[in-house]
Amino acid sequence: QVQLVESGGGLVQAGGSLRLSCAASGRTFSNYAMGWFRQAPGKEREFVAAISWSGYYADSVKGRFTISRDNAKNTVYLQMNSLKPEDTAVYYCAAGPRGFAAGYYTKRDQYDYWGQGTQVTVSS
Repeated sequence: QVQLVESGGGLVQAGGSLRLSCAASGRTFSNYAMGWFRQAPGKEREFVAAISWSGYYADSVKGRFTISRDNAKNTVYLQMNSLKPEDTAVYYCAAGPRGFAAGYYTKRDQYDYWGQGTQVTVSS
Protein backbone atom coordinates (compact mmCIF):
# COMPACT_ATOMS: atom_id res chain seq x y z
CA GLN A 1 0.00 0.00 0.00
CA VAL A 2 1.06 3.56 -0.68
CA GLN A 3 -0.45 6.44 1.25
CA LEU A 4 -0.50 9.85 -0.43
CA VAL A 5 -1.21 13.14 1.31
CA GLU A 6 -1.51 16.37 -0.67
CA SER A 7 -0.99 19.85 0.74
CA GLY A 8 -0.44 23.39 -0.45
CA GLY A 9 -3.80 24.23 -1.94
CA GLY A 10 -5.59 27.49 -1.24
CA LEU A 11 -7.07 30.66 -2.64
CA VAL A 12 -4.97 32.79 -4.99
CA GLN A 13 -5.62 35.61 -7.42
CA ALA A 14 -5.29 35.11 -11.15
CA GLY A 15 -1.67 35.40 -12.19
CA GLY A 16 -0.44 34.12 -8.85
CA SER A 17 1.41 30.97 -7.90
CA LEU A 18 0.99 27.96 -5.63
CA ARG A 19 3.11 24.91 -4.96
CA LEU A 20 1.36 21.65 -4.20
CA SER A 21 3.12 18.85 -2.38
CA CYS A 22 2.28 15.18 -2.17
CA ALA A 23 3.99 13.13 0.52
CA ALA A 24 4.12 9.38 -0.01
CA SER A 25 4.61 6.61 2.51
CA GLY A 26 4.36 2.87 2.64
CA ARG A 27 6.54 1.60 -0.20
CA THR A 28 9.66 2.55 -2.11
CA PHE A 29 8.79 5.91 -3.62
CA SER A 30 11.31 5.68 -6.44
CA ASN A 31 9.51 2.60 -7.80
CA TYR A 32 6.49 4.73 -8.71
CA ALA A 33 5.61 7.16 -11.42
CA MET A 34 3.68 10.08 -9.95
CA GLY A 35 0.90 12.10 -11.45
CA TRP A 36 -1.32 15.07 -10.73
CA PHE A 37 -4.95 15.18 -11.81
CA ARG A 38 -7.66 17.73 -11.13
CA GLN A 39 -11.43 17.76 -10.97
CA ALA A 40 -13.59 20.85 -11.25
CA PRO A 41 -17.24 20.83 -10.13
CA GLY A 42 -19.41 18.97 -12.60
CA LYS A 43 -16.44 17.84 -14.70
CA GLU A 44 -14.45 14.67 -15.17
CA ARG A 45 -11.15 14.24 -13.39
CA GLU A 46 -8.46 15.25 -15.87
CA PHE A 47 -4.75 14.69 -16.26
CA VAL A 48 -2.46 17.60 -15.37
CA ALA A 49 1.12 16.32 -15.19
CA ALA A 50 3.16 13.19 -14.60
CA ILE A 51 6.75 12.39 -13.77
CA SER A 52 8.63 9.17 -14.24
CA TRP A 53 12.23 10.12 -14.94
CA SER A 54 11.13 13.40 -16.52
CA GLY A 55 7.91 15.38 -16.69
CA TYR A 56 4.97 15.40 -19.07
CA TYR A 57 2.14 17.93 -19.13
CA ALA A 58 -1.36 18.48 -20.36
CA ASP A 59 -1.47 21.15 -23.05
CA SER A 60 -3.60 23.36 -20.81
CA VAL A 61 -0.81 23.75 -18.24
CA LYS A 62 2.32 23.39 -20.35
CA GLY A 63 4.69 26.29 -19.74
CA ARG A 64 2.92 27.32 -16.52
CA PHE A 65 3.16 24.23 -14.28
CA THR A 66 6.24 22.22 -13.34
CA ILE A 67 6.22 18.76 -11.78
CA SER A 68 9.22 17.56 -9.81
CA ARG A 69 10.06 14.81 -7.35
CA ASP A 70 12.43 14.42 -4.43
CA ASN A 71 13.02 10.73 -3.88
CA ALA A 72 14.94 11.40 -0.67
CA LYS A 73 11.84 13.10 0.79
CA ASN A 74 9.28 10.76 -0.83
CA THR A 75 7.54 13.83 -2.20
CA VAL A 76 6.26 15.03 -5.54
CA TYR A 77 5.59 18.71 -6.19
CA LEU A 78 3.50 20.71 -8.61
CA GLN A 79 4.66 24.30 -9.03
CA MET A 80 1.80 26.28 -10.55
CA ASN A 81 2.51 29.73 -11.98
CA SER A 82 0.39 32.21 -13.93
CA LEU A 83 -2.73 30.66 -12.48
CA LYS A 84 -6.06 31.20 -14.22
CA PRO A 85 -9.62 30.93 -12.89
CA GLU A 86 -10.06 27.82 -15.05
CA ASP A 87 -7.36 26.10 -12.98
CA THR A 88 -9.80 26.06 -10.06
CA ALA A 89 -10.32 22.42 -9.02
CA VAL A 90 -9.53 19.78 -6.47
CA TYR A 91 -6.04 18.52 -7.25
CA TYR A 92 -5.15 14.88 -6.65
CA CYS A 93 -1.82 13.13 -6.72
CA ALA A 94 -1.52 9.52 -7.76
CA ALA A 95 1.10 6.77 -7.89
CA GLY A 96 1.51 4.00 -10.45
CA PRO A 97 4.17 1.40 -11.26
CA ARG A 98 7.19 3.12 -12.80
CA GLY A 99 8.57 1.66 -15.99
CA PHE A 100 7.60 3.92 -18.83
CA ALA A 101 8.25 7.49 -19.87
CA ALA A 102 6.02 10.08 -18.23
CA GLY A 103 3.90 10.50 -21.36
CA TYR A 104 2.46 7.04 -20.75
CA TYR A 105 0.87 8.06 -17.45
CA THR A 106 -2.03 10.22 -18.60
CA LYS A 107 -4.95 7.91 -17.80
CA ARG A 108 -6.51 7.35 -14.39
CA ASP A 109 -6.37 3.56 -14.67
CA GLN A 110 -2.56 3.66 -14.92
CA TYR A 111 -2.42 4.61 -11.25
CA ASP A 112 -2.97 2.34 -8.27
CA TYR A 113 -3.01 4.85 -5.41
CA TRP A 114 -4.65 8.23 -4.93
CA GLY A 115 -4.54 10.99 -2.36
CA GLN A 116 -7.55 12.70 -0.87
CA GLY A 117 -7.13 15.91 -2.86
CA THR A 118 -6.44 19.56 -2.11
CA GLN A 119 -8.59 22.47 -3.22
CA VAL A 120 -7.13 25.17 -5.45
CA THR A 121 -9.27 28.24 -6.08
CA VAL A 122 -8.15 30.99 -8.44
CA SER A 123 -10.12 34.23 -8.27
CA SER A 124 -10.42 36.60 -11.22
